[in-house]
Amino acid sequence: MDKLDYMSITIPNYPYTFNFENSLAYSDTVIRITNHYPYCFCYCFFYVVLTFAGKYFMSSRPKFELRGMLVLWNALLAMFSIFGFLRMGSELYHVLSHYGFQHSICISYITYDPVMAFWSLLFILSKIVEFGDTAFIVLRKQPLQFLHWYHHITVLLYAWLCFIEDAPHSRWHCVINYFVHSWMYSYYALKAMRFSLPRWFAMSITMLQTLQMVWGCFTAIMAYNYITNNQIDCHVKSHNAKICLLLYFSYFVLFSRFFKQAYLSNNCRKIKESSKHAQD
Repeated sequence: MDKLDYMSITIPNYPYTFNFENSLAYSDTVIRITNHYPYCFCYCFFYVVLTFAGKYFMSSRPKFELRGMLVLWNALLAMFSIFGFLRMGSELYHVLSHYGFQHSICISYITYDPVMAFWSLLFILSKIVEFGDTAFIVLRKQPLQFLHWYHHITVLLYAWLCFIEDAPHSRWHCVINYFVHSWMYSYYALKAMRFSLPRWFAMSITMLQTLQMVWGCFTAIMAYNYITNNQIDCHVKSHNAKICLLLYFSYFVLFSRFFKQAYLSNNCRKIKESSKHAQD
């Protein structure tokens, strides 16, 4: 097994780091996040209860328009995702160019990189904030799909677990998710502003989401392969890789099914493009 020397690790040469990025006490934050993890299950429980209670409540009431709030909500999340992609994408590029793919799967440098730590923390916290996507669906009486709320719940729980365990392969999940959400929330913001966008735009976003799930499965398989074959000193826990593969494969099946129904089926019903069909 190849052992890696952490003392030789370098972090990206960021053109600029913000004070709020450098102020994060990573070790203390991990302790707090770990202690808070059980509450995530409570958040998910109340999220489901409020979602379906709200859906029942709205069934006999007129829908809310909320167009202005929807524009602001999606625009803010789009900007957040763009910044997150640029910051964490720099770290991923640095690791790939200096150490290679195996390191990107098996070795985390988050302890030495405050920028990476800060935006990883914001990533998992944003999964709670994104529960708000469902509120717009319920209040505007749009179709609520299993894919939507299942994805919201499981992503929150798994992302939180990865932060606690410092799972190195999760850097891929964060970067790609930030990237996909940059496009997705920008699309939703433009639609809320009544811009006329071609159908292929929505189709390409769903394709990106589906490809994201394929890559998530690949990272899980590679991580488990490195662990079991002892090819390198891989710091991904075996149970984490298994959970990752299970979740991302389920996402792949659901997104593929949605893609087929929305864009490929000859007799499928028209699905409104403004619907929040998935928030990866």
